[in-house]
Amino acid sequence: MNEKKNYFEKPRIYREQLLTTDDLTDFKRQLLFEIKNMLKEHVGQPSKKYLKSKDVLKLLGISPGTLQNLRDNGTLPFSRLGGAIYHDSEDIQRMLDTKKPEKKSA
Repeated sequence: MNEKKNYFEKPRIYREQLLTTDDLTDFKRQLLFEIKNMLKEHVGQPSKKYLKSKDVLKLLGISPGTLQNLRDNGTLPFSRLGGAIYHDSEDIQRMLDTKKPEKKSA
């Protein structure tokens, strides 16, 4: 047990353990690809399942009167809990998908 450790001695590195710049570049590409896909899935989607009216107004950029019209004519379903009105984010997305204008072909 009288072995002395040489702290300046470097551990042996094998060829399989080395990372090359090509390895790092490939890793970066894969990571960026996965991040972009994750962002595409979540862009424009609210993070909450149920939104209050004020959040819906901001999200859609509409006036309180327009939101009330959407509720009154049944375009946008809602739930009332106590004094607050809640809208399901899936209902909002469904409404937006059905109201998209058709693209005109040139």
